[in-house]
Amino acid sequence: MIEVDGSMLEGGGQILRMSVALSAVLGIPIRVFNIRAKRSDPGLKAQHIIAIKSVADLVNAEVEGLKLNSMEITFKPRSISGGNFKFDIGTAGSTTLVLQSLLPAAAFSNSKVNVELIGGTDNPLAPPVDYVLNVLKPLLTKFDYNFDIGVLRRGFYPRGGGIIRAYINPVSKFKSVKLEDQGSVNIIRGISYSSRLPEHITHRMANSASKILEKHGFNVNIEIEALQANHPKCAFNPGCGIVLWAETSTGCLLGSNSLGEIGKPAEKVGEEAAMKLLDELNYGGTVDSHAADQLIVYMALAEGKSIIKTSNLTMHTLTCIELAKKFLPDVSFEVYKGKPTIIECIGVGFRRS
Repeated sequence: MIEVDGSMLEGGGQILRMSVALSAVLGIPIRVFNIRAKRSDPGLKAQHIIAIKSVADLVNAEVEGLKLNSMEITFKPRSISGGNFKFDIGTAGSTTLVLQSLLPAAAFSNSKVNVELIGGTDNPLAPPVDYVLNVLKPLLTKFDYNFDIGVLRRGFYPRGGGIIRAYINPVSKFKSVKLEDQGSVNIIRGISYSSRLPEHITHRMANSASKILEKHGFNVNIEIEALQANHPKCAFNPGCGIVLWAETSTGCLLGSNSLGEIGKPAEKVGEEAAMKLLDELNYGGTVDSHAADQLIVYMALAEGKSIIKTSNLTMHTLTCIELAKKFLPDVSFEVYKGKPTIIECIGVGFRRS
């Protein structure tokens, strides 16, 4: 059994999600203690419980300590089986963070995995579903991992109730990925979205972002999605946000986002997302700082040498690297800090049994 201290490095939910994912893939039992010890509200919350439960159901795991505010769990996986699954967080907790735990294990299932997740789709401290669709999903395709995501309904705080469905095709192995040169930006795309709010809000977010990006010479195309109560995809609660992503000549994708808040002008939301994306691009990274930590597990499991460059070496990324080395003694990481930071990994070439 591998012992994981949940207070290490970033000390949050990322440690738990990645530990459970790697445990499920490798078939290694784990004990995670001091769960989310560095957070103001430590222990398991609803979205963490569902994340663990979803992976547990997928791999027929035996789990102990799975209750609200628990500071410790044990997770003993068995075989990874495909099939159809449905999980309801019951709050506005992030569906995309639950998916983050599920994806590595589902990749090595013995058959297709279809999963429906109910909860929040657009959360302040989690990747929005449009980021997963338009940035993370295409990046994972480069590892030969193919899956589709459908958004049936958006979900904002406090009710949540958003619905996403993922259709996952298993792989025999991940291939290595080298993203060494950002290249030139072909186009910046995006989606400015809202539910139960006046349509002009989505246009103001999009226009604000477009003006800043076009001023820097970029070609910009931002889709508008203004949903009202009569639309099946409309959230139960009002909410809005914008997701942007740059597509480059070398096949790189770098994203950014900003979420609306009460009292924050729509123009400010658009400006925040645009400035974040400019920062990512200006440092010459090949993936954005949020994608970097999510790719570590795939680089570690892949066959051969993977290389990415990121504008900002986050504590989340460093945590994922340390966890990968803990679970996979044969994996090799080299981190060359700078602007951008280069991360090289010689993966273990894990294969589905």
